[in-house]
Amino acid sequence: MPLWIEAGLWGLLAGGALVVGAAIAWLVRVPRRVVASVMAFGAGVLISALSFDLVDEAEATGGLGPTALGFLAGALVYVAANLALARRGARHRKRSGDEQASEDEQEGSGTAIAIGALLDGVPESVVLGLSLVGGGGVGVPVLAAVFISNLPEGLSSAAGMRNKGRSARYVFGVWGGIAVASGIAGALGCLLLEGASPTTIAVITAVAAGAILAMVADTMIPEAFERTHLYAGLLATIGFLSAFAISRAG
Repeated sequence: MPLWIEAGLWGLLAGGALVVGAAIAWLVRVPRRVVASVMAFGAGVLISALSFDLVDEAEATGGLGPTALGFLAGALVYVAANLALARRGARHRKRSGDEQASEDEQEGSGTAIAIGALLDGVPESVVLGLSLVGGGGVGVPVLAAVFISNLPEGLSSAAGMRNKGRSARYVFGVWGGIAVASGIAGALGCLLLEGASPTTIAVITAVAAGAILAMVADTMIPEAFERTHLYAGLLATIGFLSAFAISRAG
C-alpha cells in the first residue's frame, strides 16, 4: 500500500472519532459535566502529544529557531482565522449547551461552524501524515491523542448543534465531511512532503503544533472549565500523564 494512502486512512480513522462523538450526542443526552470532563482530559492528552511528540521532535530535527518560528506562525494563523469565524457565529462551536448561534440568530453561522470544525481538525491530520514520512510507521502517541481528543470534540459540538435545532443531516454532514477531510489532509501531508528536507518537515510540524495548541486553548479548555471548574486542571493532568505514558511505552 502506498504510504500516502496509509496516511490518509490513519487520518480518516482519527477523524472518525468526531462522527462517533456526534452520534453519541445525537442519540443520548450526555450531561454537560461529563462532556466537559472528557474535554478536559482530551485537552491534556493533546498538550502532552504536542510537548513530547511534535515540538520536541521538530526542535531535535530542525533546530530551535525554525521550530519556534513555525510554532508561532501556526498559532497566529489559527487565531486570525478563528477570530474571523467567531464574528460569523462560530465562536462557541465546541460548546455543548445553548451558547452556539442558530441560523435564526446569526445567518451563515452554520457554514461558519462547519468551516471552524475543519480549521480545528486539519492540523491534527497533517501531523499524522508527516509522522509516516520518515518510514517508521504512524506516530502511535499522536494518533491516540488525536482520536481521544476528537471524541469529546464531536460529542460536545454536536450536542450544542442539536440544542440549537440543527438537523441530523447538517450535524452528520459536518462531521462526516471533517472525517473525510482529515483523511485527505493526512494523505497530502505525507504525499507532498515525502522526500522533503528534515528542516522543512520540522517547520511544518511546528506550524501544525502551534495551531493545535491555539485550538486547545481557544475552544477546548473554555468548555472544559465551564462545567468542571476546579476539577478541569486535575482531569487535564490525568490526560497529559496518560498520553505521556503511551509515548514512553511505545
